[in-house]
Amino acid sequence: MIHLEDVRLELQSRAGPVEILRGANLDVGDGEAVAILGPSGSGKSTLLMVIAGLEQPNAGRVEVHDQDLIAMGEDDLAGFRRDHVGIVFQSFHLVAAMTALENVAVPLELGGVDNAFERARAALVAVGLEARLEHYPAQLSGGEQQRVAIARAFANRPKLILADEPVSSLDPSTSKQIMDLLEEFNQRDGVAVICNLHLPSLAREYGSRIIALNEGQIVYDGPATDLSETELNSFYDSQ
Repeated sequence: MIHLEDVRLELQSRAGPVEILRGANLDVGDGEAVAILGPSGSGKSTLLMVIAGLEQPNAGRVEVHDQDLIAMGEDDLAGFRRDHVGIVFQSFHLVAAMTALENVAVPLELGGVDNAFERARAALVAVGLEARLEHYPAQLSGGEQQRVAIARAFANRPKLILADEPVSSLDPSTSKQIMDLLEEFNQRDGVAVICNLHLPSLAREYGSRIIALNEGQIVYDGPATDLSETELNSFYDSQ
């Protein structure tokens, strides 16, 4: 499903060029559950944005669903994301003036889906929000808002969900509910889930495979079961 080859991304700053990704190589198959770990600034979010086609690398190869993302223009990339990828951001990015149902349905309508509201309703029911369809974001808890965001990401039935620290601002109980939802989509529907996580314990519990980044490079790629707690924690202590 995903093939990254020697991906490099450099950004300009007042102090000069900053290397965000330094030769990332990665392959992810259909239906995999992958947790990405690493300290702040290691390139975790940028890696997800490259896979989503939201960031263009300076060099390398990025293929998702057998499509060369680097060769695609902005319109084609937007269509690609609409048809193949669900994205769950750390901040919920809900429209305050829209109900939960509208927040999920309107992107589907804009994408040309005929039964947008029917599909949005089903997605919200699937994440346990059947009683909150007509509520606005300000009337929802943080966990409920994140569930709306997950419903929006899943409503178009993608085969890939990218989640950028989806539970970092939530309490432990709500975090578990959100991660359980992502795990359910992965195991029940065969959706590949790649998730940046801020806690090593979550990575062990929900990721069958762990990828660790440090300073823009992948320093570990393997089964979660092969790592001790000390090794997991070391990916965050590395600077």
